[in-house]
Amino acid sequence: MKHSATSIILAAIMAAAIAAGCSSGMSLQDRLTVNDRKINKIIAQMTLEEKVEMLHSKTNMSSEGVPRLGIQDIKYTDGPFGIREENGDGFRPLGWKLDSATYFPTGSALAATWSKEMAYKNGWAMGKEGRLRGKDIILGPAINIQRLPVGGRTYEYLSEDPVLSARLSVEYTKGSQDAGTAVCLKHYALNNQETDRGSVDVIADERTMREIYLKPFEAAIKEGGAMCVMPAYNKVNGFYCSENAHLNNEILRDEWGFKGMTVSDWGGTHSTMGAALGGLCVQMTGDNYFGQALIDSVRNGALDEAVVDAKVREILRLRFAIEPVPEDVANTIMTSQPETQKIAYEIAQKSIVLLKNEAGNLPIAKDVKKIAVIGQNAVLTTAAGGIGAGVKTLYEVSPLEGIQARAAEAGVEVSYAPGYRSYSMSWGKRGPLGPLDANDPSDPADPKLLAEAVALAKDADMVIFFGGTNKSIETEGSDRKNIDLPCGQNDIVKALYEANPNVVTVLISGGPTDLRFLSPYSPAIVQGWWNGMEGGTALAEVLFGDIAPSGKLPFTFPLKLEDSPAYATGSFPGANSGEDLFTLMYRLDATGYTREQIQEYIANLPDPVSEYKEGILVGYRWFDTKEVPVMYAFGHGLSYVDFEYGPLSCRQKKDRIQVSFDLKNLGAMEADEVAQLYVRRIDSKVERPLKELEAFDRISLKAGETKKVTLEFPVSELAHWDMETNGWVLEPGKIEILVGSASDDIRKKLETEI
Repeated sequence: MKHSATSIILAAIMAAAIAAGCSSGMSLQDRLTVNDRKINKIIAQMTLEEKVEMLHSKTNMSSEGVPRLGIQDIKYTDGPFGIREENGDGFRPLGWKLDSATYFPTGSALAATWSKEMAYKNGWAMGKEGRLRGKDIILGPAINIQRLPVGGRTYEYLSEDPVLSARLSVEYTKGSQDAGTAVCLKHYALNNQETDRGSVDVIADERTMREIYLKPFEAAIKEGGAMCVMPAYNKVNGFYCSENAHLNNEILRDEWGFKGMTVSDWGGTHSTMGAALGGLCVQMTGDNYFGQALIDSVRNGALDEAVVDAKVREILRLRFAIEPVPEDVANTIMTSQPETQKIAYEIAQKSIVLLKNEAGNLPIAKDVKKIAVIGQNAVLTTAAGGIGAGVKTLYEVSPLEGIQARAAEAGVEVSYAPGYRSYSMSWGKRGPLGPLDANDPSDPADPKLLAEAVALAKDADMVIFFGGTNKSIETEGSDRKNIDLPCGQNDIVKALYEANPNVVTVLISGGPTDLRFLSPYSPAIVQGWWNGMEGGTALAEVLFGDIAPSGKLPFTFPLKLEDSPAYATGSFPGANSGEDLFTLMYRLDATGYTREQIQEYIANLPDPVSEYKEGILVGYRWFDTKEVPVMYAFGHGLSYVDFEYGPLSCRQKKDRIQVSFDLKNLGAMEADEVAQLYVRRIDSKVERPLKELEAFDRISLKAGETKKVTLEFPVSELAHWDMETNGWVLEPGKIEILVGSASDDIRKKLETEI
């Protein structure tokens, strides 16, 4: 009870500060400066050594305060889909008892809700659990654009669309910081591939950067009030992000008014003077650049001490805004709590996407009495694994467990067979393979496991096949080689369909997969995601029809990988490829190398270039504009009911465009619809995508209910970045407003003029 009261008080303090700032006309960023007079007095009392001590790691997950002056350390924790367990050097778990946290649906699953409310709740719950653990900063949300279908962190990022990513990022940021824990937006910027992420030089023009890749960061800083930003590993236009003055100083601070602190990605600092002048505040981890070398640079006159003072000031602004949790209060109760577990469950319910339901196989019919569940993804957990941050979750309901529990209520018999061998990442040297382990994702179907699965299918009324990837295939540190379904899954589905055509496929993955072969043999397909600790419960509710599916795809499923823009333009994967910097530096268990070998390797990292040749035509913008057919479009997601869209009305109110219409649930059950508004520029004189998302809303409707829906967006969102004037330009003219259920399912259109 002691800690709960403390959390409430801290949250109230934060909320009061925000309210006070807003009521006085102060921006969310400017509120960080309210203690500057006090901070300046503290800086005046500090020695150079004390200042520099604040600018690098103290431990694997902390940086120094000012002990002599009573300023507490800053404590970081991994996010963004669960507070990471306490760990030491090399990210080895410390084995604490109370650090089991709530495992929330991962980024692409959260984005599939298309719900600003769920994003806020997710951020708030993460912030609350961060307080329970005594943390000041969550390393998240991860808001880079999903440029590549094969991206190793597609599951962690939100969307291929900057508007969807921006709206959710703002709410996640507000939620976490309202709960009293600062966010650290990552990875700033253009960190869109894991291949050579520690050294790749991303070449992108200013318009592409501004309109696509920077938009979520800008919104989360200006509208969400984000207090911390993490420069990414990669270079952008010739400069590492940790020392990129254009990104960190000119755009982030000067244009967007950012008043908080920056912290490098772990191992992502590359110089002393470059990082010092390029806008970095804290080196994580180590002090080889922001330690004695920085002191020497000041002492010999190469660097003005005012530069150091500015970094300390930004760190102290966050320190004063985020109340430290006392040591005797932190970690005194279990991190995961019923209140936050419920939020994970709500997100999971709203994220599940019904991709296909041709034969009406779903929801499961009342006369189905025997279900054969096939596929290891029905039982494999997803809270941890791979290279990236995971969650030591208090529990995780697997899909099979969820189905078994719901089936028992309905008197339905459930049988299970693994169906295929599953690829698991090797740590160092691979040992002998077990009967359910694959040597490689490309391994064919195992005849014995296939025969067992087919036998169960023949004896069942319905087959639910669980396919997709896992956290060894989609992982931080490497991109997938392809988007193929691994381990013979296509052949397995074909065999199951031939044995029993009543097949439902559930894909458990973070990113898209190639479904060309599978689709003819699966009348119903569901995208189930890595859906948090209550994912199995939520999935069973959708399959059995307790709730209608309501998720929408936050990215495109291409027909084939080669159709996607980065591949079609030949700008990925490129010729050079080296091992991942983070893995080399911090995960000796994953590489099997010695430290000496790793040091030599890092010293000779390749220097590849990734040129964003597709420009602003990312994701659906490319497929629509180039008229390339897709498997499932951006925004796609079916329901168990149909929705009727009424005629559109439009008005411009001050600097905003409002579009209203009636939305009716034509079905016999309550259901949610995500109404999406796109804009097409008519006769524009500059290059434009065919259409762009500008607004959306998630609406809940009872059976037969009609609601008036209003979608609105600022006229400024229609501006483009002009390369000649190096600024935003709003081109007047006609626009077509397109409203519908998906980017390829437009129900109503309306022309207007700006």
